[in-house]
Amino acid sequence: MKAKASFLLRTDFYTENFLRLAASCSGLIVLLILFFLLNELQGFSNFTHIFTDIRWNPTEGHFNMLPMLAGTLASTLGAIIIAIPFGLFSAVFLRLFAHPAVASVYRRALEILAGIPSVVYGFWGLTTLVPLVNGFAPPGAGLFTAIIILAIMIVPTAALMMDAAFRSVPDSELNPIHSLGFGPWAAFRLVLLPKSLPSLITASLLATGRALGETMAVLMVAGNIVQVPNSLFDPIRTMTANIALELGYAEAEHRAALFACGFILLILVLALVLLSAFCERRFRVEI
Repeated sequence: MKAKASFLLRTDFYTENFLRLAASCSGLIVLLILFFLLNELQGFSNFTHIFTDIRWNPTEGHFNMLPMLAGTLASTLGAIIIAIPFGLFSAVFLRLFAHPAVASVYRRALEILAGIPSVVYGFWGLTTLVPLVNGFAPPGAGLFTAIIILAIMIVPTAALMMDAAFRSVPDSELNPIHSLGFGPWAAFRLVLLPKSLPSLITASLLATGRALGETMAVLMVAGNIVQVPNSLFDPIRTMTANIALELGYAEAEHRAALFACGFILLILVLALVLLSAFCERRFRVEI
């Protein structure tokens, strides 16, 4: 017994230190990325003009990033508005309505969808969705198509994370609701939602980060025209797509401007992380 206890203590010790090392490495990688971006930004001297220049034309010294930021935020917001309700309903179905066998198959399907490379979604959107949208709103490639592709991509991620949050609530907390004759929606409203709210917010913000950083799929279906969209069907260019399109030939200040796009994206992602931590602390205390 003593040998077994000693073995377990050593295992816990090594596991704890390994996890500490992994967490430290993750934090170090983020700091190194930030340092790398700041170092590359030294060649960019037009930060005061990135939202006031007349257009984005780096070869002529114009670096207006507002159209690309607007396209990025619009496509992300539209995708989240569609994807979060679908992800939530999928998670509720898995936890409260589906037979265990059906839930298992559905969960595996979501995992497969979440693992499909983004370029496959983009290829499907380019060959199927763009011509379909072009039939009633030319040119087809634009903000609307980007929103649909992003929403399809992040629904599985949101659904799986929300399902994990719901499954963390034990059946013992749901049984009293069922024994009183309440249905599944009452169990969701009275137990699952209050208990899982911080995790649901975190899942939503992580899905937002996934949509914010998507590159290939959006690049293939968004039209890639640098403009602030005036309608849902206007072509757009996101900041990630802009980096992917131009970094291969960019030089000097143009290259530094692309790293400025990356720095802005990093700030947006860090803002999401901080918002997630704030919401989690606040709602955990209130609940």
